[in-house]
Amino acid sequence: MPPSHQTEESIRELLSDVMLDFPDTQHRALQTLSSLTKVSSLNRNLVAQHPDSIPAFLSLSESSSTTPTTRALALSILFNLSLNPNLKRPIASNPDLIPHLNSIILNPYSSPQLNKLAASLICSLAMLDKNKAGFGVLGTVSAIIKALEASATNAIHHLLSSLTELCQFHGNCTVAVRCGVVPVLMRMVGGAADDRLGSSLAVLSLLARFEEGIGAIREKEGVVGMLVESLKRGCMASKESATEILLRLLEEEELMREAVVSMPEFPTLLADLSIRGSAKAREKVGVLMRKMMEADLDCYVEGNPLVLH
Repeated sequence: MPPSHQTEESIRELLSDVMLDFPDTQHRALQTLSSLTKVSSLNRNLVAQHPDSIPAFLSLSESSSTTPTTRALALSILFNLSLNPNLKRPIASNPDLIPHLNSIILNPYSSPQLNKLAASLICSLAMLDKNKAGFGVLGTVSAIIKALEASATNAIHHLLSSLTELCQFHGNCTVAVRCGVVPVLMRMVGGAADDRLGSSLAVLSLLARFEEGIGAIREKEGVVGMLVESLKRGCMASKESATEILLRLLEEEELMREAVVSMPEFPTLLADLSIRGSAKAREKVGVLMRKMMEADLDCYVEGNPLVLH
């Protein structure tokens, strides 16, 4: 349905108010635009059609002369606009945007709301494949890893989601490994008891698809034990990722023997997943169990030879 003339006129007036240097008027306009762009893709397109809208919102979100609430509102509108697939490229193409988002997530004094909005905007824009490489080139992958390493941000889950999206691109996986992401993620896997576990394993499973990534994971002491432990306490998505990583790791017979001999519960966990797991988990477990049998290891589940299901 085409937008009404009244809606178009209202949005033009609100954008005019945003451009004014009157804080109260500007704030009210931003609040209204945030609400309008949150609920309607048509409204997002109307706002983005104004040639100065995206630069204006970006300027307000980074200006030290505006209030934290105003900065957050401006960033929330940019996030809302990014939900439209046709707007992801124009927003990310602004030369000031990515450096600004990097500065927010690296700044220990950024407000919790700004941190979450910046990470969410990165994730949304990175869903467009054409944007992924640009984030890596401009340092976003490195910035996310530094923020995760500091563990001082309350936007960890949002940052991990962004990193998962960015690491769908091979070049960003290479950047992440070389920036030391594997030890950071493994610390989270070892201590996480919430959705951070699943997100951390999801990134590791993407890295494990490439030789440099699986090499860095393999070098981490105790990695097999951590992954086996994840099969016990993680959600199904976590178990899928852990199984995928184990499948790559246990191509080395020495590590496979370590898993079977030093962790007697490992075959039992695999057998359980082969019955109760998701389709993806059952597929990965089936391959892993065949590898174990082909390696001629003595694998027993509660005293019985390991059986493929």
